[in-house]
Amino acid sequence: MTPPRPRSRPRLAAVARFRGWRALRHHNYRLFFAGQLVSLIGTWMQSVAQGWLVLQLTGDPVYLGLVAAAQFTPVLVLGLFGGVIADGLPKRRTLIFTQAAAMVLALVLFGLTVTDNVGVGQVLGLAFLLGCVNAIDMPTRQAFAVEMVGRDDIGNAVALNSAVFNSARVLGPAIAGLTIGATGVASAFLINGVSFIAVIVAYLRMDGTQLGGPPTLARPTTVAGVMTHLRVGLAFVRATPAVLVPILTIGLVSTFGMNFSVLIPPLAKDVLHVGPTGYGLLMAASGVGSLAASISIAFGRSNRVMLIGVGASLTGAAELVLAASGSFALSLVAMFAAGLGAISMAATANTTIQLTVPDELRGRVMSVYTTVFAGSTPIGGLVAGALASSLGVAEAIGIGALLSLVVGLIVVTWYRRAGLAGLASPPAASTPR
Repeated sequence: MTPPRPRSRPRLAAVARFRGWRALRHHNYRLFFAGQLVSLIGTWMQSVAQGWLVLQLTGDPVYLGLVAAAQFTPVLVLGLFGGVIADGLPKRRTLIFTQAAAMVLALVLFGLTVTDNVGVGQVLGLAFLLGCVNAIDMPTRQAFAVEMVGRDDIGNAVALNSAVFNSARVLGPAIAGLTIGATGVASAFLINGVSFIAVIVAYLRMDGTQLGGPPTLARPTTVAGVMTHLRVGLAFVRATPAVLVPILTIGLVSTFGMNFSVLIPPLAKDVLHVGPTGYGLLMAASGVGSLAASISIAFGRSNRVMLIGVGASLTGAAELVLAASGSFALSLVAMFAAGLGAISMAATANTTIQLTVPDELRGRVMSVYTTVFAGSTPIGGLVAGALASSLGVAEAIGIGALLSLVVGLIVVTWYRRAGLAGLASPPAASTPR
């Protein structure tokens, strides 16, 4: 006689037995997955609304670059120290704090906007403070994934994280475009602030006994101690090509070719003449492409490192089409392809690094990844904004696209010459002494 199925087993956990959803068999990850989906929709709404607000206030794309620099410079400067915090403090508690802080900042921006007291100076200040929060949140969240699902399911968890991010990237901009057109930008900031409740509740409801991971790093009490911990993580990255090459690729392509928050608002407003709704749809098209890449990776049989270079190349090629296009329909197709390439590159790079790094170094190594990924935005955003202001939006997109394409082709050539073109996962690496 077949024993009855335990009633306590959630239906979603049974569904997770399918390969593409296997990370969802973990109770804590299911909470994280649901909370992130709600919160990230709000985050993308704020991103779109903030760009449109800055363009309304100034009319100059240079200020979009300045806002991007204000938001991501703290990640560039403080991100590595965030990795030390990620390894030294309980990650779930840290993430509750960072999400609560981000919620307060979103609500402050709503209050300033709805009362007509907002100026570009306030937007810059709040963007800077959010960057300080993200310098801690980003490496901690990346390192926390393995504690929820373990090393066996980390690749699938990374792909599903990317799917959540890009599902929100589809829904958030589309909703934001409609919301801005109907009620103005302030509503998007309010929705984002409220959306943080979902992810905070998810963290609070997690079962701490099911969280794995190494003991937390002994917290350094001196500057010399902090620098020692940083050097260990950086030494591992420098000595491990399976980590170094993806990080360099991400940094270069993010700097040159992933400046959507700076270049797409003026493209929609001044080149394609499609207004905030069209802007939201362009960002959503990129999100659809990114979501398609995420799902493909989640349900794929293995992590193919060659996708890092191929994805970078596709991103550059698609943006060349975008730069040359004066058609809204063709621009939507190009944004779809750019999103497909960018996330094929980024998700594969993330998984490759997660599978290579030892658990005790995870926070510090992932802080290098997030610092390079997000920290490249201040440099790239300022350059893109300046180019758009002086040469034109299409020209700025084209220059970044060409450089991204070159980087992608170089990486593809390197993997082929290194004999790693068919590698599904990186070789194990030891911790540097």
